[in-house]
Amino acid sequence: MKALRGIFLTLVFLVLYAPMAVMFLFSFNSIDNKFIFSGFSLRWYQQLFSDYDLMGILKNTLIVSLSAAGIATVLGVIAAYGIFRMKAGKLKSAVNTVTNIPLTNPDIITGVSLMLLFTFVGRLFAVQGDKLGFGTLLIAHITFNLPYVILNVLPRLVQSDRSQYEAALDLGCTPTRAFWKIIFPGIVPGIISGFIMAFTLSLDDFIISIYTRGLYDILPTSLYTMVKRPFTPEYYALYTLIFLGILFLMLAVNILQIRAEKKAKR
Repeated sequence: MKALRGIFLTLVFLVLYAPMAVMFLFSFNSIDNKFIFSGFSLRWYQQLFSDYDLMGILKNTLIVSLSAAGIATVLGVIAAYGIFRMKAGKLKSAVNTVTNIPLTNPDIITGVSLMLLFTFVGRLFAVQGDKLGFGTLLIAHITFNLPYVILNVLPRLVQSDRSQYEAALDLGCTPTRAFWKIIFPGIVPGIISGFIMAFTLSLDDFIISIYTRGLYDILPTSLYTMVKRPFTPEYYALYTLIFLGILFLMLAVNILQIRAEKKAKR
């Protein structure tokens, strides 16, 4: 039985990580070939950092992703706390249902509906020129990131000890001060997880972005246009660096959470 479990886990990890391992390997290929690895080289990494067009697109992508994740995290924490403070009943159940609908809604429906909304508002206010761009793309990313932040923060709020919060109020703390002193430290892991999830979702979103970006180019949409042209291994190098960056970020967050849990137990 143990041998079967070991084989099954090995197959699962192969399916999950074999594509990334191949991409990582061919990012160091000395020639531009998708099938033959001829030797180890940093050629494509050097070419990546000297490609100012690609670096500009990467800059656009990071600006949108970090901005959307940051704003969605702030709004998500406020929304999650508001839902948490609601009394149990039909209203709270309805709000939870409405919050979860975007998670199951197909991306193409969200993208088309947002495009129509932005176009309608642009015409309503007589906006000249292209009505889609950085602003509409940012709002779209905040929109689909928000439920994921709420989903990460709300369980932490439910697990928090309300008696400590009430005791702080009885001892003279204002509700705002009691929140920052009692509630906030306990939900920090959820906030960090929500931010990272929002950032990664924003980083690789294509369907919603293609409908709301206008002429503002980001990596997923740029990669789509590259399909029609010869695909250079510069992109292998770029996505390898992005994958490693997110991997190290996740490891750091997990280590910090484990240390925090150990301190709490002590």
